[in-house]
Amino acid sequence: MTSFPVLSWQQQIAARLGVLSRLKAVGTMIFMALFFWAYFAVLRNPPVPPLVMPLTAIDAWVPFTAAAFPVYVSLWVYVSIPPALIGSFRALAVFGIWIAALCLLCLAIFWLFPTAVPMPAIDWASHPEMAIIKGLDTAGNACPSLHVASAVFSAFWLERLFARVGAPALLRGASVLLCLAILWSTMATRQHVFLDVLAGALVGALFAILSLRQAGADTAPGGI
Repeated sequence: MTSFPVLSWQQQIAARLGVLSRLKAVGTMIFMALFFWAYFAVLRNPPVPPLVMPLTAIDAWVPFTAAAFPVYVSLWVYVSIPPALIGSFRALAVFGIWIAALCLLCLAIFWLFPTAVPMPAIDWASHPEMAIIKGLDTAGNACPSLHVASAVFSAFWLERLFARVGAPALLRGASVLLCLAILWSTMATRQHVFLDVLAGALVGALFAILSLRQAGADTAPGGI
C-alpha cells in the first residue's frame, strides 16, 4: 500500500495560493475597481438628504485616534486573503457571488435610505494622515457599515479556510483579532458609529454563514 506524505499547513497554503492565481489576482482587482466606482457614485449622489445616525453610549467609550487609520485601511489586504486561499474554482465562484451580493445589498440600502455619521468636533487639519480618507470617503454611506460587513464576512471564510488546512490556533486567533481591530478602527476614525458597526456585523455574518453553507454543499472535500 502506497503512503503519501501529509502536507503541512504552510505547504497547503502555498499550494492554494498557486490555484487559479492569475484569475484570483485579476478578478480581485476588477471587483475592487467596480466596487469603488459604484460606492462613490452612490456616496456623491444621494437621492434625498442623508439621515444622521444617532450616537450611543458606546460611541462615547471609543475615543478618536488617528493611529487607527492604518488598521482601517488594512481591510483591503484582509479581504483579499480569503479568495487567495480558496482551493477550487467552484468555491471561488461561490465566494465571489456572495460577497458581490453583500455589496449590492448595502449599496441598495445606501441609495434607498442614505445615512451619515454626525460631524465630530475634530480639527482634521491637525491630523494630516487622515486627509486622504476624509477627502474621499465622506461621512455618508454609513449604515450598515460595508467596511465592517466585508471584514466580518472575510473573517468567517478565513476561519473555515484555516481550519481546513489545520492552521495553528495562533494564526486563527490573529485573524479574529485583526477583524475586531478593523471594527474598532471604523469608530476610532469617526467613519462610523456603533449602530453602523452593529448592522454591518450582522449583515456580514449572515452572508458568510449562508455562503459557507453553500460552499460546503457544492464543493468537493478540500475545495474550499
